[in-house]
Amino acid sequence: MQPSILLIETSTQVCSVSLAAGTQIIASRQTTQPKAHASLLAVFINDILQECGMRVGDCAAVAVSGGPGSYTGLRVGVSTAKGLCFGASIPLLQVSSLELIAQLFIDAGTSEDPWRIYPMIDARRMDVYTAPFSVFTADGTGRIARMEGPVEALSITADRFMQDLEQGPVVFTGNGASKCRDIINHPNAVFAALESHANGMARAAMKAFLEKRFEDIANYAPFYLKEFQAIRPKTDF
Repeated sequence: MQPSILLIETSTQVCSVSLAAGTQIIASRQTTQPKAHASLLAVFINDILQECGMRVGDCAAVAVSGGPGSYTGLRVGVSTAKGLCFGASIPLLQVSSLELIAQLFIDAGTSEDPWRIYPMIDARRMDVYTAPFSVFTADGTGRIARMEGPVEALSITADRFMQDLEQGPVVFTGNGASKCRDIINHPNAVFAALESHANGMARAAMKAFLEKRFEDIANYAPFYLKEFQAIRPKTDF
């Protein structure tokens, strides 16, 4: 029997929860409603568990998107996941928010693998959170996204990805990729419209579970990358 892992993704404006048996998704919920993470995340988790006739303690682990991404979204997702794991005495796993987007592209199926995949999360203005990934075949989890460089907050320029583009097809995807469309003009540039979703966490979460890469529930914190900046509300004078 394949282990069941609860998957929580809150790193972007999309809030989603899925339940995986091994690497297969058996239930899922999502919303694109703005600022709904705090109000709907617990509802989605409860709905999915009830649909599958399970309790949190029946899961082998809980996996959460670990960043980079929205400060508020990551904080809500991680605090919820930690609470579930602590209460049910089950392991906590983390999956890179960029890796899960790259995995969603791979799982969607393509005729041939690109040279690189750059999942992108909007970091405001002309900045994105991104990292280079390639496609790798792993025993037990199939075709997975493998990181080939560091996670960075980058400003999009016309020549930023030129070295990779000269090597072969490069996919830009995620909610930050639209910023590149009018700036990067190269025959090897491929733009794939794709939103982040917990479904993309299944393979990486299963791999981490099998390798026993469990997080310290008490001390784990997400990878924010950029420091949070509070926006002061405007006042009328």
